[in-house]
Amino acid sequence: MNRFGAGVIYFPRAAVLMFAVVIAISAASAQTPGVTEDSILIGSCSALDGPAHVLGRQTVLGASAYLHMVNDEGGVFGRKVQLQAFDDSYDPDKAPACFKRMMKEGVFALGFFVGTPTAKVYVPMAQEEKIPVVGLFTGAQMLYEPLKHEVINVRASYYDETREQVDKLWELNIRKIGVIYQDDPFGKAVLEGVKLALQKHGAAPVALGTFTRNTLDIDPGIRAVMAAHPQAVVVVGPYAPAAAIVKQAHAMGWKPQFLTVSFVGTEEFIKQAGGDAEGTIITQVMPPYDRTDYPTVALYRQCLAKYSPGEPPTFVSLEGFVDAMVVVEGLKRAGKDVTREKFISAIESIHAMNVGLGPRLILNYSATDHKGFDRVYPTIVKNSQPVLLTDWSSIGK
Repeated sequence: MNRFGAGVIYFPRAAVLMFAVVIAISAASAQTPGVTEDSILIGSCSALDGPAHVLGRQTVLGASAYLHMVNDEGGVFGRKVQLQAFDDSYDPDKAPACFKRMMKEGVFALGFFVGTPTAKVYVPMAQEEKIPVVGLFTGAQMLYEPLKHEVINVRASYYDETREQVDKLWELNIRKIGVIYQDDPFGKAVLEGVKLALQKHGAAPVALGTFTRNTLDIDPGIRAVMAAHPQAVVVVGPYAPAAAIVKQAHAMGWKPQFLTVSFVGTEEFIKQAGGDAEGTIITQVMPPYDRTDYPTVALYRQCLAKYSPGEPPTFVSLEGFVDAMVVVEGLKRAGKDVTREKFISAIESIHAMNVGLGPRLILNYSATDHKGFDRVYPTIVKNSQPVLLTDWSSIGK
């Protein structure tokens, strides 16, 4: 019993106001999935197991390195950004279950996905749930066009990569270009980029060969393209089949100029192809990681050494690192009372932002453009290292 009657508790006015503010903030957090007073939960599905597992693990490794640093510095508005990474084995049949698991976990947003075949499954589901997806390790055009409100792309597209390849080859009078590609949405996305690039020059691929995803059944594809005697061949696949293709081709005495795109997983490709990787041109969507004169590359190297000691730098983990930077920048711009819509609008507010990756990569978004970068860094394998290719006329010399 107290002086105001049974069961009634008296609060001084200031305390009542403080209590009301706490209740209001807690209610706002409760209305936004994955957001609490001290954390923000991001969900990821990628290839952590299976034939392409290096790509998924490196993507998550790079993202985690940046998020660890942010969290050690106090997080975003006092909230730690937590990443829950699940495996889909680069298999679209496993994607629905992985997505449902993330929804069950109540994540705020999605990020750090790997691959076009799985992205084709995830994107419609994310759109239906109205949940943001930031940073997909794929440059498939279907992610860029038409604009998808919930999908935020960071990297340049496969069209950007293949245009760079074809235009430079054309300048060298290399006109007969074949394609050996993975027979799935990824392979077809890159193939379409090659076709469009050649179309601008009034040309088309001289031969096409295919292989099945997650297999090394490459012989029919090699022979189909080899028969046309192309001067250059674009190989479209992750590291294992790409390495097998160049090794078998060279063993057969066939040595056209081989090229591939960033998804290959450069370092693992070089490791598996060995000496046969020499001279392969690989377009990258990140600058070489030895460019520590670029502030973000230097920061990436520092964070990698601190949070994953012993792990060597790779183009894939650098991309994951940069994807995480975009996620955090969006969270900062969205403010303390973050919601999914505020988060998307915040990323759309990023214009002409120098993110410390050199003059080619300036981050640009808007409400009508969710493609962050549109330039690439071509590299060529020399002495088992990917080296920036600044003079294409040196090819073959």
